Amino acid sequence: MSRIGFGFGGALGRVVRAGVGRRRVQTLVLVLSTMMAVTSAVLAIGLLAASRAPFDHAFSGQHGAHLAAQFDGTKATSTQIAATGHAAGVTAASGPYPTVTVDQGHVNSTALGGDVGLPPMSIAGRADPGGPVDDLTLLDGHWVTGPGQAVLSADVFGPNQLVGAVLSFPQLPGSPNLTIVGVAQSVTGTADAWVEPAEVPALRAAGAAPTFQMLYRFASAGTDAQIVADRGTLADALPAGALTGSLSYLNAKLSAESSTAPIVPFMVAFGVLGLVMSVLIVGNVVSGSVGASLRRIGILKALGFTPSQVVRAYLAQALIPSAVGIGLGVVLGNVLAVPLLRREDEVFGTPPQVVAPWIDVAAVCAALVIVAATAFAPALRAGRLRAVDAIAMGRTPRAGRGRFARRVLGRLPLPRAVGLGLGSPFTRPARTLAVAAAVVFGATAVTFAFGLATSLQRVHAGISRDGSADVNVFLSDGGPDSGTTTVGPKGGGTAPAAADSAAVAAAIAAQPGTRSWSGVSRYELTVSGVSGATSVQLLEGDSSNRYELISGSWFTGPGQAVVPTRFLEVTGTRIGSTITLTDKGTAIPVRIVGEVFDTSDQGMDVVTDLRTVSAVDPAKQSHEFDVMLKPGTGHAAYVSALNNVLDPIGGHAQDNAIRSKDAIFVLLDGMIAILTGLLVVVAALAVLNTAVLETRERIHDLGVYKAVGMTLRQTIAMVLSSMAPIGLLAGIVGVPVGIALHDYVLPVMGHAAGTNLPHSILTVYSGVETVLLGLGGLAIALGGAMLPASWAAATRTAAALRTE
Repeated sequence: MSRIGFGFGGALGRVVRAGVGRRRVQTLVLVLSTMMAVTSAVLAIGLLAASRAPFDHAFSGQHGAHLAAQFDGTKATSTQIAATGHAAGVTAASGPYPTVTVDQGHVNSTALGGDVGLPPMSIAGRADPGGPVDDLTLLDGHWVTGPGQAVLSADVFGPNQLVGAVLSFPQLPGSPNLTIVGVAQSVTGTADAWVEPAEVPALRAAGAAPTFQMLYRFASAGTDAQIVADRGTLADALPAGALTGSLSYLNAKLSAESSTAPIVPFMVAFGVLGLVMSVLIVGNVVSGSVGASLRRIGILKALGFTPSQVVRAYLAQALIPSAVGIGLGVVLGNVLAVPLLRREDEVFGTPPQVVAPWIDVAAVCAALVIVAATAFAPALRAGRLRAVDAIAMGRTPRAGRGRFARRVLGRLPLPRAVGLGLGSPFTRPARTLAVAAAVVFGATAVTFAFGLATSLQRVHAGISRDGSADVNVFLSDGGPDSGTTTVGPKGGGTAPAAADSAAVAAAIAAQPGTRSWSGVSRYELTVSGVSGATSVQLLEGDSSNRYELISGSWFTGPGQAVVPTRFLEVTGTRIGSTITLTDKGTAIPVRIVGEVFDTSDQGMDVVTDLRTVSAVDPAKQSHEFDVMLKPGTGHAAYVSALNNVLDPIGGHAQDNAIRSKDAIFVLLDGMIAILTGLLVVVAALAVLNTAVLETRERIHDLGVYKAVGMTLRQTIAMVLSSMAPIGLLAGIVGVPVGIALHDYVLPVMGHAAGTNLPHSILTVYSGVETVLLGLGGLAIALGGAMLPASWAAATRTAAALRTE
């Protein structure tokens, strides 16, 4: 026994090295399988960990402002405003920064297709991006170094490259121009652009009062009540009316969390799929390796190897290539995570992130344990075999297995090579079931990913109301819906109604090329049962397509409203309930008639007919219009012609084609594509391993077939036919499982975002698409079997006949 040795440095080590080197295809499959499984795990867990509390991470890294307050410069001096930085409860402050709101501006940029109209913009004067509060993150270019320069917020036009573009404001005195020299991110969106403080007066309209912004951090700012109390302290420290408005960080926090919380359910789904598939693949590969080496095991035992040594040898043959694959998987997972984490950094303006080291360590340890546990059972079986039985069994299937199936297939009008291939899965049913399960999970992943990506596209279209219109029209004193709520006097609006809204609506309706239009305005009113002010959207025109209905119906006239899911949950109301809106002391009863898909303002909007409120307050009118064009109408020509009509009456049209896809959806699409691709590759590797084992085990039979005239094409057809039924059946099973997973995960994602989902988002699989997805399992099986089929076709007849 001493000549065999008990360690890995003697004969046992040579056996292990020979086994790993001799069975190169299976070693490669084991390396690639574990690599893909670990890559999927590292990527999924790493991104899941990185997506936890991203707003808090960004807010802490940028020293975000708990409150951004706006002050009237005619009622308080800059010195008085700066003194509020030392008010009770304030722990840090920045400012005061001179501010101005400009409208009817333009930006000339090749990235946007030329000269594009701008929505109203809030511009702040800051000498540098840093400071004790709201430390801005520069994403591109540099900070302003002189007059005539501006740094644009990344929230305005998203990821478009705008450095070098020119902002122009022809309606202001002197028609000032600003060159964009940088793009920056503010975690709470404190401004749309920044310039030098001395630049701000040149951007004010004639006679406009100076305004200032202060940014604060407080000792206690975790709740709305605490923020309101802090705001009250600031207001009390200044003359009455000096504080004109404020923006709480809690609005941005809730908005950010509602957009990232849906990541968790589908990441968990992909993680579970990856985990189950990794167990199946490793088990299939290791079991196949042991099963194909029974004759060799018998010889080793005949030479004096103990059962323990045989077990250790085959465990090592599994662990060595697996360790290589695990190491490569960790590296690949970290590399693939970089662009996705970078996108997340751009979404939230956070410093560059990497996969946490503990995730790499945990993935390595877990993968090694899984491989060892999976390989132990077949290795133990090999160790318990008697030498005579192992040599006698070899790798030939047990007599009688699959004989009946082959006999039945032989009677069918099929090519002989195809019949031989179709009967092959019945020879080793356990192996067939294992590879079929892997392909089922691959088909499930493809089906789930297709449905998820399609649903997310519809979710994006549903929540991006600005993106649903061809053209947006703003009143000169109105602006696009910012999706934020300010603390201000109840009954106030987002903009005064100075322009003639009715004239603008009539001009839009009369403009050639207009298919339909709807008007919208947003006001802060009180709602019975809801503390504080609530954002109420007032609509006119053809507004029924502005929101996706979840349940109920759209309002048909004044006195009716539709509300989001969260509003119903928070207020305890339901469709048919009556709520009371209060505008300047006047109570307006409104009946809820529908539930709509809307996540803006934390899902607390009330949407009703403009006439519901204008009957009490005629001054309320639409500040923005969404226009749909007739087919074939050119956007640029329409916008130009409409602006010629709107400019004299206080309106401004803008081509909505400049809207870009939200970065969070780009991030989700990237994660879905990568994780699905990895799972499909792992499933194809399972097929590859099985096809290799089947071909090697029946290599002598293959030599006989070739000797009696089997051609190269027939050989390829035989091998592919052995995997085709597995793939076809796996697709038939995997598609319903994938659809069921989609139908389960999507509502969970919706609830994480605080909303139910409309039927149109959940129902994404058509009959044709279902059939095509069902063929996905067949494609995976044939793709995985193609390489072994080519290898079998290239094997020489003499070499095959000499092989035992």
